[in-house]
Amino acid sequence: MSAAVPEDWTDRMPWVPGNRWDLLAHLDPEPPRVTVIVTHYAQPTELARTLAALARQDHPADRLEVVVADDGSPVAPEVPEGVRLVRQEDRGFRAAAARNLGASVATGDVLCFLDADTAPEPGYVRALTRLPALLTEAVTVGRRRHADFRGIPVDAPVARVAPEVELPEPQWLREAYETSGNLLRADDRSYRHVISAVLACSRSFFDEVGGFDESFSAYGGEDWEWTHRAWQAGAVLAHVPEAVAWHDGPDWAGRDGRDRAAEGNAQTLRLSQLIPVEGSAGRGLLPSTPDLEVVVPRGLAPDVAFVCVDSILAACPRATVTMDAVPQGTALAADARVRAGTDPLDARVTLELDAAIVVLDPEAFVEALASLGEAEVGTLALFSPEGVRVGRAGNRRARHRARRWTDTRTLAERRVTVPGMHSLRETPHVEAWVGGWGSRERFV
Repeated sequence: MSAAVPEDWTDRMPWVPGNRWDLLAHLDPEPPRVTVIVTHYAQPTELARTLAALARQDHPADRLEVVVADDGSPVAPEVPEGVRLVRQEDRGFRAAAARNLGASVATGDVLCFLDADTAPEPGYVRALTRLPALLTEAVTVGRRRHADFRGIPVDAPVARVAPEVELPEPQWLREAYETSGNLLRADDRSYRHVISAVLACSRSFFDEVGGFDESFSAYGGEDWEWTHRAWQAGAVLAHVPEAVAWHDGPDWAGRDGRDRAAEGNAQTLRLSQLIPVEGSAGRGLLPSTPDLEVVVPRGLAPDVAFVCVDSILAACPRATVTMDAVPQGTALAADARVRAGTDPLDARVTLELDAAIVVLDPEAFVEALASLGEAEVGTLALFSPEGVRVGRAGNRRARHRARRWTDTRTLAERRVTVPGMHSLRETPHVEAWVGGWGSRERFV
């Protein structure tokens, strides 16, 4: 489903509704000032091929800067005149820090990240930077194809020679782009389909989101963490299949036939701490940053608070519930998921209740809130089957975009009636609730 377009929206606005980058498909901006940051470690042949390919770009040469960010190679790489080289000391695999180092000296308005072993076709920079030049929030990912360049001169045009020695592409990634319409229908888990070897974004958005997490010290993962952070900050994700760069060698999973479970496990364990989204976070462990915060009304009586909070946590066990004061002498006071306070948490989804509720249909409740993971939805007005509005839920992405553009229409608001979610009666029967034998009339 695509986001509805506000009646007064035009393509001259600095934002698009939802993830609707397709609304700008007809626009070609003036070529932006681009800095290509090439991350390198001890790959002189591959680097030479990539730099030769960058010299053939059809993007205007006077608006193209190339920076090689070296991750402490034993021998400093040789770069041609006009290419800037920056280096950091060798303290293990630090691609994230190298990319940040390259970005720190970049002068372009658009940053384009490449790996040293990934050589672009001539139209790569122009195609990949078009959207970031039009939209501050655009994050684009090109098509990384694979080839075996052994024995092929480094100055051979990659667009001509690479198809003759092509290797298989990751099928899961191609299918993800196909089913999502090249990420037009992105959601909260689409960060998994963006890879930093073929990534571009505006300099201003990169600075706002913050650089790559330099605590990553093994292959992979830092690009997913950065893209998740960017998406939560309001990024517009797009796959640009015509922006092709050729990786020298097979995909990571296909290299040298080794069982890479240990490397994969290290990456997954790190991401589970940083991305509290289903599919990355643990299935039972509480995340360090809550994925869902539910703020209940002030001044609830202990019995009302107990049934309300218990029913919410039964439906969403990893949520955090915020109360103005936690009733002492009840189980609420002993549960680490229940907090007292007035300062909101930076949860991915925040539900502020107008009234105490009881959730009798957990699946319907979870399904309603899950729609806030879609690209076009920013807020939900939640109604009980009786037609009473009981609360309003919003996501972090909507909060960031509203602050950035001072306009709440960048993401849609939906009205949702949630089966099995009701306003609590003034004195619910707690014994019936905990015993599981009461009819709904004992609570509603």
